[in-house]
Amino acid sequence: MTTPHDAPGVRPVIGVDAGTANLRQADHLIHHLVDQLDFPPGTFACTHLIRTDERRGVAVSFALPDVHAAEAVWERLADVLDPDAGAALGGREHGPAQVARTAALAADEHAHRRGGRAVLYPAAERLTGTVTVADLLTRTAIDRVTVVGMPPTSPGPDASATVLTRDHVRPEWRDGHLTLALVPAVGGTLAPFEVPNPTPCCADHA
Repeated sequence: MTTPHDAPGVRPVIGVDAGTANLRQADHLIHHLVDQLDFPPGTFACTHLIRTDERRGVAVSFALPDVHAAEAVWERLADVLDPDAGAALGGREHGPAQVARTAALAADEHAHRRGGRAVLYPAAERLTGTVTVADLLTRTAIDRVTVVGMPPTSPGPDASATVLTRDHVRPEWRDGHLTLALVPAVGGTLAPFEVPNPTPCCADHA
């Protein structure tokens, strides 16, 4: 993309734990909050697996472009969350202590780009039908592509390689890079490692 990545830790990140148990529910939560709140262009939204002694499930996070945008969302967030949901922004927490803590874990992981499966990211809406690896790397926020099974030292797939998006592309933050894992597909093409079914919450958001 023409807009460069900012450094990890620069964007304010809001974490939310609404008790979702799986990726399908977490995807739905993200789209619900996006529908309810005025998230600005350039927002990243991710899911995070939570594995603590108290909680097994999936939390979500939202990286906003700047502090002003994050504050605007934070001020409205409590009005759209259930009473038993938790949220965190910086050192602030909302909701029951347990879910507020797991929300903070999700926010921290996203802020430092150690992990997080991206559902919403710049130009994600362009990834429908068939694209090329070059399209992924130059027209969206994805900045690294890997092929499952290839050696780590491999240069990666050719820029002209065809990718069957299946209208469902979920890259992940890995070591500071928004990385999409691909697998070989029919006819010498590639496809995202994560398949559309059963993870999408509904056809409107796939």
